[in-house]
Amino acid sequence: MNLKHLISRKTINNLSKINGKSVSYSCKKLSTLSVPKSPPLYPASSDQSSTYLQTLKHPKPISPFIRYIHSTKETRLSYASVEAKLVSSDSEEEEDGTVNEFLSRFVWIMRGKLSQVYSDCNKETIDGMLLIIVDKVVEEMEKGGIQQMLGSTVVMPSQDFSEDLWRTVWEVSNMVLEDMEKVRKNEKMKQFLQSEEVKEMCRFAGEVGIRGDLLRELRFKWAKEKMEENDFYKSLDRLRDEKEAKGEKIFNEQAVVAEDNPRVASLPKRKGKIKYKIYGLDLSDPKWAEAADKIHEREEMVWPQEPKAISGRCKLVMEKIVSLKMEDDPSQLLAEWIELLQPSRVDWINFLNRLEQQNPDMHLKVAELVLSEESFQKSITDYTKLIDAYARDNRLEDAERILKKMVETGIMPDILTSTVLVNMYSKAGNVARAKEAFESLRSYGFQPDIKVYNSMIMAYINAGHSTSAELLMSQMGTRDFKPSEEIYLALLWHYSHRGEAAGAGRIANIMQFEGFHPTIESCSLLVEAYGQAGDTDQARTNFDNMIKLGHRPDDKCTASMIAAYEKKNLLDEALNLLTQLEKDGFEPGIDTYTVLVDWLGKLQLVAEAEQLLGKIAELGEVPPLKVHLSLCDMYSRTGFEKKALQALGVLEAKKEELGPSEFERTIKALIAGGFLQDARRIHGLMESKGFAASEQLKVSLMASQSSSLRRPTKR
Repeated sequence: MNLKHLISRKTINNLSKINGKSVSYSCKKLSTLSVPKSPPLYPASSDQSSTYLQTLKHPKPISPFIRYIHSTKETRLSYASVEAKLVSSDSEEEEDGTVNEFLSRFVWIMRGKLSQVYSDCNKETIDGMLLIIVDKVVEEMEKGGIQQMLGSTVVMPSQDFSEDLWRTVWEVSNMVLEDMEKVRKNEKMKQFLQSEEVKEMCRFAGEVGIRGDLLRELRFKWAKEKMEENDFYKSLDRLRDEKEAKGEKIFNEQAVVAEDNPRVASLPKRKGKIKYKIYGLDLSDPKWAEAADKIHEREEMVWPQEPKAISGRCKLVMEKIVSLKMEDDPSQLLAEWIELLQPSRVDWINFLNRLEQQNPDMHLKVAELVLSEESFQKSITDYTKLIDAYARDNRLEDAERILKKMVETGIMPDILTSTVLVNMYSKAGNVARAKEAFESLRSYGFQPDIKVYNSMIMAYINAGHSTSAELLMSQMGTRDFKPSEEIYLALLWHYSHRGEAAGAGRIANIMQFEGFHPTIESCSLLVEAYGQAGDTDQARTNFDNMIKLGHRPDDKCTASMIAAYEKKNLLDEALNLLTQLEKDGFEPGIDTYTVLVDWLGKLQLVAEAEQLLGKIAELGEVPPLKVHLSLCDMYSRTGFEKKALQALGVLEAKKEELGPSEFERTIKALIAGGFLQDARRIHGLMESKGFAASEQLKVSLMASQSSSLRRPTKR
């Protein structure tokens, strides 16, 4: 806001209505006040002094704000006509509310400054001084001089007022404009706080569990963004209107004539103290001042403060902190930054947001140090954010350390913290701690949401607690929560890999009841589950149903069906199935070839197995670990020493991927082939990995030590 837009020519003409359109000098209508002369407001020259005295001696109006001035040995000021017009033109004052507000604020502040300097002068003398000052201020408004003066920090030289007085006018005018601008922004911000878009976002945030200070900060952030967006589009409209106005060049003769008319304005004078009226409510009572102070205190608690401007050495220290590496210690630089800036919570949040954007590695370290600062005014939300950040980075120990520190300060976890803990422990596979955090939600009286349920169910599935997972899924149904398809598939995968055909079938039936249509993934898992359980007929039935539903079997599903035939050693049925699928355009992949190599290796069909190895090489794929395990088993049992040791070398190179079942199969094959030293070496590797040998394997090793078997010759 500037004075040029605040006081327009039309506004001055409206103000002139307060004084009336004609001036009457009838003595009956004048009411004079006698006061002693006051010292001048500025050191005047001889010419100016003579002019001023001459003005006082002759009844000549010196400004639009002074009706008449008499001077003998005293100064007489007349306000009778002004008061009469002010009383009769309340409606017109409301039209010029912005002008009235500016002049009222200006006069109120200037009155205090003049009363402080001229403490020996009475109220009438101060009023006379104010009339002269306001007259000059309005005159400079019309010329554009006040605007030019406010735009620079250099005080304007003037022939009317002294340099000190102009400086005071400049400071007070800026102060008034800043206060009015703050009030305007606050009122505008309140409108956007109550806008439907902001309310809708706040309702959504409340539904997802955001509460307290975080929700309040987000609400003001969204309202501020909406206000800035609105101001941006208004500025575009204003630029467009200005451009159109420049192109039109229309001269209004009536406006030119109106500009030549004398402009009359008056100081907004009221009886007694200055009275402020808003919608007919008199706010000049002292009780409203107390109410305003209380409102201001409450606004400081709710209204977001602006961060302090960072410059100079403080800015340099901040740049050093931002440029630190992960291994550096920011405590000394942080202490120096605190001493220089004396930050509040708003400054801390602004600093942490910038650090998170520019140096995420250092952000967590600084955020943890900030929790010990009193000026940060930490809350449970700050602890929860830090715990969540550590949990996303899989830094479980750091997250637990922050949780312990939070509890030591007397802050107990709330629903948001407990939700973060459930997700963190579920992701880490710590079922006990995840269950503890899950139960704490219920102990606080909160009901977990669907995300918490999903995290807890996945934790149970990964830990192998399928019964607990199904029980939790049934609890979700009682709360009208529907588990996602991913949860069902994860539980189905668990049952299929364990060969629990009954559990897999039950989950498949529940999925169909819940409205999930069978997919190629769910059908493949059912085939695998029945194949692992040895129910070849049921596996083939599900395989054929998948084809009837329009799903084309992929390599993995076909491999599961071949593996089911392998358990029953039904090689003819497996070959017939492959022949039929190849007629329909199916091409076996590495999964199918892997199962066939393993099957033929167990049958010790070396030539056929090596032929399939050539097929895998043609695909350009690297043979998986299971292929090398099958080859080692086959070559060891058939007595191909060189090839057996070659396959064994590959297994030893990938020993980190071997499980207890793979170790036992390898050792048994080496013992069966007479490779006793190699069998003992592999057994040592198995024990070093922490795997215990089965009783059958222990008996085989003891029998091999007492026997006098010779290693077979090369073939």
